[in-house]
Amino acid sequence: MTAVLGISAFYHDSAATLVVNGQIIAAAQEERFSRVKNDRRFPVAAIEYCLREANVAAADVDFVAFYEKPLLKFDRVLETHAAYAPRGFRSFCRTMPSWLQEKLHVPRALQQALPGFKNRFLFADHHESHAASAFFPSPFKEAAILTVDGVGEWATAAFGVGHGNSIQLTQELRFPHSLGLLYSAFTYYCGFEVDSGEYKLMGLAPYGEPQYVDLITERIVSVKPDGSMWMEMSYFDYCHGLRMTSRKFHRIFGGPPRRPDSPLEQRHLDIAASIQQVTEEILLRAVRHVHEQTGLQKLCMAGGVALNCVANGRLFRESPFDEIWIQPAAGDAGGALGAALLVWFQLLKNSRTVKSSDAQHGSQLGPGFDADQIRKCLVDDGAEFEEYPDTTSLCVHMAKLLADQKVVGWFQGRMEFGPRALGNRSILADARNAQMQQLLNQKIKFRESFRPFAPAVLAEHTGDYFDAANGDFSPYMLLVSDVCASKRRFAPADIEPWGLEKLSVIRSEIPAATHVDGTSRIQTVDDQRFAVFAALLREFYRQTGCPLLVNTSFNVRDEPIVCTPEDAYRCFLTTDTDVLVLGQFVLQRENVPASARQCASKRPDVSWDTEAALLAGSPLVDVDSGDARPRQLRVFGAGLIVLAGLLVVVGVLSTVWQPLLHTLAAATGIAAVTYWSFPVMRRIIFSGLMRISFPFSWTISLVAMAVVWYLVVTPTALVSRLFRRDVLRLRPDGTVPTYWRERRLTVNREQYLRQF
Repeated sequence: MTAVLGISAFYHDSAATLVVNGQIIAAAQEERFSRVKNDRRFPVAAIEYCLREANVAAADVDFVAFYEKPLLKFDRVLETHAAYAPRGFRSFCRTMPSWLQEKLHVPRALQQALPGFKNRFLFADHHESHAASAFFPSPFKEAAILTVDGVGEWATAAFGVGHGNSIQLTQELRFPHSLGLLYSAFTYYCGFEVDSGEYKLMGLAPYGEPQYVDLITERIVSVKPDGSMWMEMSYFDYCHGLRMTSRKFHRIFGGPPRRPDSPLEQRHLDIAASIQQVTEEILLRAVRHVHEQTGLQKLCMAGGVALNCVANGRLFRESPFDEIWIQPAAGDAGGALGAALLVWFQLLKNSRTVKSSDAQHGSQLGPGFDADQIRKCLVDDGAEFEEYPDTTSLCVHMAKLLADQKVVGWFQGRMEFGPRALGNRSILADARNAQMQQLLNQKIKFRESFRPFAPAVLAEHTGDYFDAANGDFSPYMLLVSDVCASKRRFAPADIEPWGLEKLSVIRSEIPAATHVDGTSRIQTVDDQRFAVFAALLREFYRQTGCPLLVNTSFNVRDEPIVCTPEDAYRCFLTTDTDVLVLGQFVLQRENVPASARQCASKRPDVSWDTEAALLAGSPLVDVDSGDARPRQLRVFGAGLIVLAGLLVVVGVLSTVWQPLLHTLAAATGIAAVTYWSFPVMRRIIFSGLMRISFPFSWTISLVAMAVVWYLVVTPTALVSRLFRRDVLRLRPDGTVPTYWRERRLTVNREQYLRQF
């Protein structure tokens, strides 16, 4: 047995995955366990789950693969700071501590998370991890590969080919010119959070008109016919500031960035429509170029931009490729999977068997819970429930409730890996209800009213409702398709409203799952991947004649998708969901006591600070809570005693500082005595002293950073720029035929993967 553990961490969507003998056994994002949205921290809980799922001990893992090369990424961070020095001090202060404290200590973090592991740590290239996650699970023996995201080490996009058990990326675009960062900059400007609000910008786009396309392509980004791009960096601050966009950007778009949750203006809608159209055009050009360069008829895609399902729909309709397969966890979480598969296939040179559908197992790779575990959870919480003997009777009852316009929380099988709920951790509703979209947004999801919902449709009935020839073309909810003309309701052009008022128009027979532009983000459901969900849809079709349901993720705004039965039950209690289904157990809202709902609504707030500058990958930084574990408290108490003793000794030896040192020693001694005499006071003293010491440590750190920045980094950078070209800020002369660059070929794969 050969076990390979893949890990992604420290930026957003930290995750772990375990591949055993080439089979994907388990994969999950850390956020599902920590309950912190887009959790960036090292995925300790996800690693523990993967090992537990495979019944593998840390000592039995043969390889641990990290999804990128930290030292090469750090090189890019330093080069970027040097390119803009002396500007960028604030960004430098925000970026360096996280690098020096954790990001350059990946092996240490790996070793701490895997006690007993004695084998090799390996480090894959960021875009190779994306490429491997796209190609190796795909149903293709050979295919072209395109990866597009914000930034990895240096690359922001790359393409190449995959054959059998190997991949080779040949061309790349380099930082700071990035389609992902371009889209994120507009996400930030429209008032949404970078690295998570891009979905909102995409959903907002159909409400506006693409009036700014020419402005974007003429002044902000230069796009070649081959899809390569170069950005005018004077419009952006992410290289050296704490914002994505600059004042120059704000001037040409009519004002400063929109404040989150403030009213949306028509210009925001038009900006969203414009950047969406530009993004689609760049991707379409790139895909055509990849087809021309590779000569292959199948394409695999990954990277965060591959989650733009509207653009993906255009690629399916207009690209020259016959088939396209997109990694369901296309973002950084999927990098953990790609790193593990890269080791198994490309390093160990194991043969690869191509499956007719794919090797992703419906992306159902997270934790599952049996009837006994669910029953215990419900009994412990004192919940009143009904148990069904089999799937058939359960589906008959649920289909009737859904037809009666009930909103159902649906929890079945193993949790999905990736950002989409695919029928195992879902909230379901009848798409024929014209009020359902508003109801779900306002009373269930607690999110913006303009955001659309996706339909899950039986694969064999896809063509009945959507312009899709292949019924199995979108099992992972990654594509947008037009609703069939026969199911559409077209409003007269003279009464078509503007902006967000478009929500008031009913546009099809399934209004809750039809966006204002007459499209839907589809999930095609088949028996092979989603057996229980398909059974429910088939029963709903039998009862109503409609083969689809609204399928949205089982969570509320700013929370991850539920993982455990406890998560699902708590989410059920805090929303207006009518029915909760946990496996074969069913709970009705009217049977839940008011006291249970009030208790569940008192959730502790988690405070986070988002680093706006994407120079270091937009990490989330914990706000110090002043709390600690018992062992830390014991160590802290011992430190108080030692400190008091040292102050007394130094006070005796000193003549100038003697009174001050004696006073500090007395105060420290009193604190130490209180600390050990009254255990109930330990956390109070610890928290208080931590908060008192914070301003001093912050001041010392700031002074040290200023010395390094202005006396070391800035002079070195200025001198360096006198003797060599600045690759980050060099302007092309306009005659350059392409911005794609050749990638350096890897000669010795094992040696390359060993490199940190």
